[in-house]
Amino acid sequence: MNRLIVLLTDFGSGIYAGVMKGVIYRIHPRARIVDLTHEVAPQNIREGAWLLLQSYRYFPPESIFLSVVDPGVGSERACLAVRTSHYFFVGPDNGLLYPAVADDKCLKSVALPVAPEASPTFHGRDVFAPAAARLAQGASLEELGTPAAMRVPLVFYRQGRWGEIVTIDRFGNIITNLPPLPEASCYEVEVTRSGTTVIKEVLPCFRTYAEAPEGMLFAITGSAGTLEISLKNGSAAANLGVQTGDLIRMSLEK
Repeated sequence: MNRLIVLLTDFGSGIYAGVMKGVIYRIHPRARIVDLTHEVAPQNIREGAWLLLQSYRYFPPESIFLSVVDPGVGSERACLAVRTSHYFFVGPDNGLLYPAVADDKCLKSVALPVAPEASPTFHGRDVFAPAAARLAQGASLEELGTPAAMRVPLVFYRQGRWGEIVTIDRFGNIITNLPPLPEASCYEVEVTRSGTTVIKEVLPCFRTYAEAPEGMLFAITGSAGTLEISLKNGSAAANLGVQTGDLIRMSLEK
């Protein structure tokens, strides 16, 4: 048994992700590890949850998703290992795993023990990495911990044509959780923050980035199948001043 381990964290370019890999290799020298991303915005659980939800299904069945975006590390929040219909998920019970686990149907989950000597600031190294390594070797959930349900849900906002900005990619594309409208040639866009409208304008819709004129803001259906706002050869997010978590409406022009 040598299940694939997939890492998702907000650790960036520091040593933390590398140290987690070192722990995994000490336990399981033949481990296979893929870095999905370490560029989740710091402490942004919602963004991490969205990226995990949109990515997990492209990996081989039985893959283990070791995910750490954990601003509550060292608190009373549980450490979990979860079995779904096709995959395993290891990480904090803070909502990070919830959308992907719910999407693939949770079959079983256990609470991982936290040893007294574990660092209260680095459960990724001392709790989650060892659990993922043992799962990769073929250990069962029962060998890792005691039965425990996920307690912290995370649901992305959707109400009619209102949704949320779930992430902003490195190109500055504003990615939402809203489905496209097949008949739309343009969208009326409204963005609110803390109940205040910060943007309201009409944007044309294109099928590809190449179709848009230079310097134009436009709507497009991204690879996740949801609506995005882009700026041809520029950053839409910087241009509009939006951020993840802002609420957004994209509807047919009235």
